[in-house]
Amino acid sequence: MELQVLYELFRQHPVVTTDSRDCPEGAIFFALKGTSFNGNLFAATALAKGCSYAVVDDREVVPPNDSRYILVDSVIETLQALANFHRQNFDIPVLQVTGTNGKTTTKELIAAVLSMKHEVLFTQGNLNNHIGVPLTLLRLTEHHTIAVIETGANHPGEIRTLAEIVDPDFGLITNVGKAHLEGFGSFEGVISTKGELYDYLRTKHATVFIDHDNSYLTTMAGGLHQVAYGDPCDEKIAVEGELVDCNPFLCLQWRHDKGEWQQIRTSLIGAYNLKNVLAAIAVGRTFGVPDDLINKAIAAYEPKNSRSQLMQTTVNKLIVDAYNANPTSMRAALDNFLQFKADRKMVILGDMKELGEGSWQEHQHLVDWLVEAGFNHVWLVGEEFKTTQHPFRTFDDVEQVKDALQIKKPSGYCILIKGSNSTKLYELPAYL
Repeated sequence: MELQVLYELFRQHPVVTTDSRDCPEGAIFFALKGTSFNGNLFAATALAKGCSYAVVDDREVVPPNDSRYILVDSVIETLQALANFHRQNFDIPVLQVTGTNGKTTTKELIAAVLSMKHEVLFTQGNLNNHIGVPLTLLRLTEHHTIAVIETGANHPGEIRTLAEIVDPDFGLITNVGKAHLEGFGSFEGVISTKGELYDYLRTKHATVFIDHDNSYLTTMAGGLHQVAYGDPCDEKIAVEGELVDCNPFLCLQWRHDKGEWQQIRTSLIGAYNLKNVLAAIAVGRTFGVPDDLINKAIAAYEPKNSRSQLMQTTVNKLIVDAYNANPTSMRAALDNFLQFKADRKMVILGDMKELGEGSWQEHQHLVDWLVEAGFNHVWLVGEEFKTTQHPFRTFDDVEQVKDALQIKKPSGYCILIKGSNSTKLYELPAYL
């Protein structure tokens, strides 16, 4: 089927699903395949549950004379092509956001700010990969006036592919750091892959929002029109900001064009969120959101999904940052935790995943730093940490931690919980 014909069907049935368990009446089912699943096998189920059409790439599942089945060469490529085709029908600003750390929080802050004036389409949760991005774009309607699309990657070429689908007019890379090194091969591979967004934007003579203090980004962004944000400096940049305090929540002051300072007290944990807030301010101002509404939106934003959340249990105060972890974000969280004013501190850290051949070294560097920093009540969870040399208590997995907490639960502590999502440390607050 030609893309134009499929698009006409989509316009008549503008709801897409890839899950045969979730089949809204009249939706189009895309039968995606993966290493452990084959959506083609569930096409009939999706149609029986109410979908109007099923896009498949296995001729064997197509019954004779059933026009509800749409046979294509590749379902995922068709989904991506349809999303790009749909995006081209909207003459609105599209901002693509990526980065090693902070991209989801930054995207959420930007969406909160822009929503004060605009109808914003933005990535829900972390649907930022080759499947989530097209699904997000297919939610565009004539009511939206701007789109903010988050994109992630763990292999070279992925950001380029996603940019070709999104076709952004604006770009923002939060930072570059040591993450997914197993897929990228090296830190240089991270830089090169994130820079694919800048490379695409150069072909459109587009604009980037950029951290003025990040030398990697400023070097990578040569030749692009830049809206800069960062620490106060002698140069004239779009948005300047600095930390006021961070105990426990981030409070900052900011100004634009060397004007008057204004202050925001947020519900964000961690001084490392300062740049994420400044990025949202820079985007908001570029798209006409008044200063008072920018301040209101950022002050009202509350993090969720185990991203720097402050929780108070009956006996402990918890900082839960257990959605993801890499050497860069781990050090940022621990540096911030050092500044916390608390009589008794405890740290529970889970393995940092996808670091490749350098994984042991990165974990050893971290435990060495923990010793030097003076942390003494530390629990380390996972096989990676168990192979390192240190004086701290170790656990094979989160279940062992739960068992230990049922025997003796810490009380009266401020506890930082951080690890890669697969370590499941987000399950611990119920036990603390």
